[in-house]
Amino acid sequence: MKVALFTDAYFPRINGVSVSVHSYAEELSRLGHTVCIVCLEYTEEQQKSSFFDEKSNDRKAPFKIIRIPSAAFAFSKEDRMVRLDKWRTIKKSMDEFKPDIVHINSEWTIGYFGAIYCRHRHLPFVFTFHTLWEDYLANYITFMPERGLRKIGMEVVRFYLKRADVIIAPTKRIAQVVSRYGITRKVHILPTGIPGSKLIFNPAQAEFVSRTIYEKFPLLKGKKILLFVGRIVKEKNLPFLFDVLKKIRAVLPDTALLMVGGGPYLEELQELSARSGLSDSVFFTGYIEGNDLIYFYKISSVFTFPSKTETQGLVTAEAMLCGLPVVAIGEMGTIDVMQGDNGGFMVRDDADEFAGKVIMLLTDSALHEQKAQEAAEWGSKWKISSLTPKLISCYEEAREISRKRESK
Repeated sequence: MKVALFTDAYFPRINGVSVSVHSYAEELSRLGHTVCIVCLEYTEEQQKSSFFDEKSNDRKAPFKIIRIPSAAFAFSKEDRMVRLDKWRTIKKSMDEFKPDIVHINSEWTIGYFGAIYCRHRHLPFVFTFHTLWEDYLANYITFMPERGLRKIGMEVVRFYLKRADVIIAPTKRIAQVVSRYGITRKVHILPTGIPGSKLIFNPAQAEFVSRTIYEKFPLLKGKKILLFVGRIVKEKNLPFLFDVLKKIRAVLPDTALLMVGGGPYLEELQELSARSGLSDSVFFTGYIEGNDLIYFYKISSVFTFPSKTETQGLVTAEAMLCGLPVVAIGEMGTIDVMQGDNGGFMVRDDADEFAGKVIMLLTDSALHEQKAQEAAEWGSKWKISSLTPKLISCYEEAREISRKRESK
């Protein structure tokens, strides 16, 4: 079938939505479906990023990408919004593509235009509730009361929930939010899958990445590495790991924290690390291309994840799939991924408990090996090859609902 994926976030913007859209677009294309991504046009500076040019250039993608001119978004340096005068551009592009199904992955201007197009052309649409905006808006808009922002975040999402033919949530907890919003319809649980390309291990590349890391951070040599991978943003609760590291180093001084990722909070977090006296044991790589992450998982001893707002916790599943034991705070998406102490330890928001579990893994080799094997087995549930058929079933269900509605 012909699938149009609408999203306000796509590469070179890196977040969970852009990864989800890209991963499913690749897998749908591999299975023989015709896919088109409708997304934002970013600034020339953003689109010159090495990741975009080398790995995700539109011309090299196995699917069509339509980028719509956008304007700066006042509340975020990384994000943009489609210009409101570009409705006709989207309508013309979609009339030429002729989608069988529209899949909306975000709630702002691109998503809105997608919903309007479906109404104009009597097309079925699927909506994935990726982002809990009632929690996130306060991180971007600081001059409004939090209560009002939560109401806005809820109503923005409800617009799509009320109109979609099929609703998808990445986790059970997000599905419960749909019910809390007053929507009583069925919700399909479908997390973002992990592409097979992220699991390809190349010994030569592994040697190169390892050598590069230790040349850049010579103090890492000989240390047990605690790893964090993700966007460096305030909502990830990252300073918590500094408190944890201090407690671990009091027992195991040859322990370091490697933070892999870029984001608007990076510079501030580096300064906080220095003020905390951790410059010799906390190291920041900046953004790393997704297919190289496997080599960071392989050189690390424990994956440490402190986020309490993650809707999916996909990076946790990715670490486990690579055989890396996890210690994570048991909230939001982490609960859905780990479902207890599978592949590591799920703990409370308590630095002493968190540090204690990490120390157990670092000092008990038999326990570490047991949790590593458990992690690899548990993480296999999130392979995208296993999840995409469920997405296709959602599309088929939406088309059937639409056919019945139009035949009345």
